[in-house]
Formats: sequence, C-alpha cells, structure tokens
Amino acid sequence: MAEKKTVLIVGASGVVGTAAVERFLGADEGWDVIAVSRREPEVTASRPFRHLRVNLRDPDQSREAFRGLSEVTHVVYSALFEKEGLASGWLDEDYRQINAGMLKNVLEPLTASAAALEHVSLLQGTKAYGFHLGPMPVPAREREPRHQHDSWYWDQEDYVREKAAAEGWRWTVLRPHVIVGGAHGVAMNLPPVIGAYAAICKEEGLEFGFPGGVTAPWESTDTRVVAGALEWAATAPAAAGEIFNVTNGEVFDWRDLWPAIADSLGLPAAADTPRELVTFLPEHADAWRRVVDRFDLQRLEIGDVLGESHYLADLVFAYGSTEMPPFASESTVKIRQAGFGECMDTEEMWRYWLGSLIDRRVIPPATS
Repeated sequence: MAEKKTVLIVGASGVVGTAAVERFLGADEGWDVIAVSRREPEVTASRPFRHLRVNLRDPDQSREAFRGLSEVTHVVYSALFEKEGLASGWLDEDYRQINAGMLKNVLEPLTASAAALEHVSLLQGTKAYGFHLGPMPVPAREREPRHQHDSWYWDQEDYVREKAAAEGWRWTVLRPHVIVGGAHGVAMNLPPVIGAYAAICKEEGLEFGFPGGVTAPWESTDTRVVAGALEWAATAPAAAGEIFNVTNGEVFDWRDLWPAIADSLGLPAAADTPRELVTFLPEHADAWRRVVDRFDLQRLEIGDVLGESHYLADLVFAYGSTEMPPFASESTVKIRQAGFGECMDTEEMWRYWLGSLIDRRVIPPATS
C-alpha cells in the first residue's frame, strides 16, 4: 500500500492552483488534498478535498489555519499578490514584501507542527531572468547566475532554502512561461480575456483581429503541464533542491496562433485590429452584460472575468509597439533530462481552455 501523502495547495483558486488540485486529486497514488484560497477552486474531479479560506496577508488568521496541519507532507505554493496594472507595480517594495510575507505566514506555523513535511514547491517565471527589465538570454538556462535585481522570487527562494536545510525537507522551484489555463478573475490568465473580447466583438459587430502591435516569438505553458511538473517534483529525487524551467516545448507567434483562437470562438479570421484591451473591455461592460443575459452565462461582471489579466494581454500582445520586442525563450533541457517530459501543442491548448470556459458558461458558445 502506498504511503499516505497530503498536499497543501496554497493559492488553490488561481490558474496554477486549480490545475494542481485537479492533478493531485486524479493522481494514481491517491493524494489527500487541502486547498487554500479565499474562494473555493472550480474543479471537475469527483474525489473530495478539504478547502480552507485564508487571507494569507493576515498573520493571525494564517497562524490559526496552518498551525494544526500536522498531516501535511507536501506544499505547493502558488499564491500570488498582484497590484492593479500588474507590471506597473512589479518594482514596488511593498509588492515584494507582501509576496515574501505571505509565504512566511504559511510556512512558519505549518512547519512548527507538520513533522511529516517532506517537500515544498515554489513558482517563479521569466522575471527571474530579468525579462521585465530588458532582454534576457536566449535561451534562458537555470544554471545562469541569479539576475541581480530586488525580487520576491529571491526572498522566497532564500527563505525556503534556509528553512529546508535547517529542518530536513526538500524543495523545488519551477519557472513556467505565460501560463494558460481555465481560471477566471485571476491576475495572469489570458483565455478568459480573449473569450470575453471575442464575445464583445461579436455582440458589437466588430472584427476580431489580433489587437496587439509588433511581436516576437513567445513560449507558453499549459497549466496542466505545470501541474504535472508539480506532481513529479513532489516525489522525484532528481527534483530535490533544483530549479527547472517548464514550458509546452515549442515557440509560437501570436499572429500565427490567432486564426485558431478565432475558429475556436466561432469568429472569422480578420486583419489586425489594434486595441488596448485594458481600456476597450471595461468600456464595453454593458455589451458584456447583454452577452451574459442572451446566453444565460454565469452572472459575472466583466471585471469578474478579467481579474487583472487584461493588463497581461496588452503586455504580451505588445499593444502600441512598433519595434520588435526582445525574444523570451527558456530552455527545458534540464527538466527533461531529470525525468519530466510532458509537453503540449500550444494551439490545442488554446482550443481546450476556451472550450472549457464555454462548457462552464463563463463565455458564450462558439456558435449563436
């Protein structure tokens, strides 16, 4: 009989956290799952899990929630605090302090009582390579020296390294690239943004062309691939004390991908139609309400669908750019050599997650 394992998934209603809950609930080894988030994650798995509503910025509430979880053997930490506007707050000192503090508010009371703790996973991203500050190496490799800038990535990583060394558990850091999944109303997930944009274009009789500027090739990571890597890292000896890039395994261009996105949403391909989605989508909140009424969708206002992810859309679509931006590419050789080989067709990823949003009545069906 397999040894009993309990995973605490922190940030369980986010784009990665939701996928992680699904993955661990569906794992053959039979994990017990404790999901931590202020709203319950929307999952399809039939196996039950425990849900804790916790404000991670509140040390007292966190202490009360986590100090008695002695059964926890593994932690997936996917919680993230983002300011309105995303990139405009990435260099703020309080942004750094809040994200570093949230992790400590979980692990300090948890490790005081979780004698069975074996492993903690953290998430980073291309900001670890300084992509938000300028060009990054192509491809970016995990063995490169730490990029010298102030970051909560380093605060969290250094804290976990030190605590693991003192207490004898293992850790792993994953660095995905433009994560794509099914969660709506979150900080960084594009399918709900594009689905809402398409619905508004159809409602208003507007062409659904690519809304950005001059783009470079991108990489992306299906949240199911991230969740698979988290499950693998939890028990794989080769993942202990290591940092891994994790992507779908291919590059793409937004303009080449756009016809498949349009087809998935029942719209014809169109020429570029540059639009600042941060402005366009809130301005069309009334059109979105009409869509919700017509198709009997979940009663979500446009902001409930978008979260802060429309800011991410303008960023990755390079809205307003007239010159080729830097190319961001991560090598995934290390994680493949270590034993994790899951990959994903990026076009099929988009069709899947847009279809998922349609099935859950977050966005309207592809045909009207």
